[in-house]
Amino acid sequence: MVNPESIQHDIAAGLDCAHLEVSGDGHHFEAIVVSAAFAGKSRIQQHQLVFATLGDRMRAEIHALSLKTFTPDTWAAR
Repeated sequence: MVNPESIQHDIAAGLDCAHLEVSGDGHHFEAIVVSAAFAGKSRIQQHQLVFATLGDRMRAEIHALSLKTFTPDTWAAR
């Protein structure tokens, strides 16, 4: 079943996050992900890291996921 909690669980299991929020209505989801792993990476590379934690779920179950990614420094400075 796809819900914000299951998406959050998968992201947290695959990526060390300083902060993680996932919301959504069952069809469209939004995630705010803060991770030191994003340092030095482009926005596309950051999103690819998050999508990798979700694996095949991105093709089969999750139809729309909007991402906002930050390093801990950019998150603190926002």
